Amino acid sequence: MRKWILIAALVVTPITLAAKAQPNWLAIEGRAEADIKQDEGRKPVETLQALGLKKGMKVLDYMAGGGYYAEIMAKAVGPKGKVTAWNPEAFVSSDKAKEKWVALSTRTPNLAHNNAAFDGFEAPAKSYDFALFHLVYHDLYWQSEKFNVPKTDPDAVLKKLYAAMKPGGIVGVVDHVGGKGDTRETVDKTHRIDHEVVKADFARAGFKLVSESQHLRMPNDDYAKSVFDPALRGKTDRFVFKFKKPK
Repeated sequence: MRKWILIAALVVTPITLAAKAQPNWLAIEGRAEADIKQDEGRKPVETLQALGLKKGMKVLDYMAGGGYYAEIMAKAVGPKGKVTAWNPEAFVSSDKAKEKWVALSTRTPNLAHNNAAFDGFEAPAKSYDFALFHLVYHDLYWQSEKFNVPKTDPDAVLKKLYAAMKPGGIVGVVDHVGGKGDTRETVDKTHRIDHEVVKADFARAGFKLVSESQHLRMPNDDYAKSVFDPALRGKTDRFVFKFKKPK
């Protein structure tokens, strides 16, 4: 009997993300209504908890877009933390985008917004405790003359990112699951990416995959369809990977 009691004590029952206490990271005064509407499908609190974001961290939001995650992460890391939102210049060139970033930066003192050429990311060595690619990693395989996106070398980007992360730093990658085949063709047609390609890219760069979460998986998704299909917006099958730079 005592043997079975000992074995039972060593078995740890996994705690689901839903069972964890939910911090008030979404309670942000002045937050855009369009961003709030995305919360149900994106599950940002659960995602950031799964990735290990904590107070006081120095954070990089890579290709931050309109700042959806940058704003939430600035709330999560608190006044002693800081978020740097990095964007390609072409992605924030409209007056609407500029106005949103001015408003966001004004009301969020621990948030900085930097722009550069699409392939122009630079950062001092060992700058960040945490970095996030939210639905954008596939864009490193995208090329578009219309949107001023040049052909980019993902390995070169991850080499810079590796240097910019502190030892033990976390990189979270959330993206749309894509089918097998030529990665650039898949991205061009669907804006999805094979998750095994992402794992291989980060492994070559020296990062270690430490966990992956299933809370954004959608098993009935059709990988042949573009993520911009109106019927799929917010309902695509997405992987959530947590990588670390070894100490």
